[in-house]
Amino acid sequence: MPVIAPMPAARSARISNQRDGADDTVAAGTTVDHLTETYRAHYRSLLGLAALLLDDTASCEDVVQEAFIRVHSARKRVRDPEKTLAYLRQTVVNLSRSALRRRILGLKLLSKPMPDMASAEEGAYDQLERDSLIKAMKGLQRRQREVLVLRYFADMTEAQVAETLGISLGSVKAYGSRGIAALRVAMEAPV
Repeated sequence: MPVIAPMPAARSARISNQRDGADDTVAAGTTVDHLTETYRAHYRSLLGLAALLLDDTASCEDVVQEAFIRVHSARKRVRDPEKTLAYLRQTVVNLSRSALRRRILGLKLLSKPMPDMASAEEGAYDQLERDSLIKAMKGLQRRQREVLVLRYFADMTEAQVAETLGISLGSVKAYGSRGIAALRVAMEAPV
């Protein structure tokens, strides 16, 4: 609980009612003592209110403490001491909403997590496989290499490959089949 140096109670101010000539007495604000007593008496209920809106105890405690600080600094505006608890409750609700908004905004602004990176060994192994594939591709006939590159690396259909190379669909299938068979043999051969 916060340590607050008690201030002398605020004197009530007399405000005359101009319409009917009667004198009404209105408090000049909530006193520190009254605010502190209200806070002590209702701390748990304010904490429970914050817990209904937030998910962790630390945030709830922070919100309730901040609510007290804000109402304390604006206590002169709380004209009716009976409304002090209402002001504290409303401030807890508003601060809880703000905390949730900040969390949501923080989640939106967080960068997407990095994909799992391959280890150095996996990267080296992948590089060796790429190198052996490139070497095996260079060992293919020109038409077989062209068909495989367009079909599998450029992701073209067999008809698109036939049109691009100016050969028949049957030739694309034959070159592709023979090229894959030659790649299997070359990739399985010991280096």
